[in-house]
Amino acid sequence: MTDDVTAAPRIVVGVDGSDPSKAALWWAVREAGLIGGVVEAVAVWEYPTAWYGWTPPQAEVFDYEKNARRTLVESIDRAIGPDRPVEIHTRVVQGHPAAVLLDAARGARLLVVGNRGHGGFAQALLGSVGQHCAQHASCPVVIVRGPGEASND
Repeated sequence: MTDDVTAAPRIVVGVDGSDPSKAALWWAVREAGLIGGVVEAVAVWEYPTAWYGWTPPQAEVFDYEKNARRTLVESIDRAIGPDRPVEIHTRVVQGHPAAVLLDAARGARLLVVGNRGHGGFAQALLGSVGQHCAQHASCPVVIVRGPGEASND
């Protein structure tokens, strides 16, 4: 048997600390438990850019990677709690969120994202990252609404 046959199904979930991403994380962990899978929780960070692609000058140096890692750990703790029903692997990656998630999802059983994150417009039904992932992923994509978001049915 090859490793692909014996490996547990992998579910990739994007986590940015927003309520919808925590709901997506909870959903991914629950689904992994049902199928005997593992969760790969991915946090993505980028340097902020100002006009013309320049990073704004800052009085202090801010560690974006460390902040993303802290947000990821806190999100897991808040969404799942201390008792992990499945194996959760964490990754913190620099890059554009949609591109990083699509790359991470190669070979995965599912990609799970919240319907919108911290960026963009708060009133949007679907964020640009979720929309891009749904259109371009090499695996099925599940988009999870955050808590308290009413449907428009």
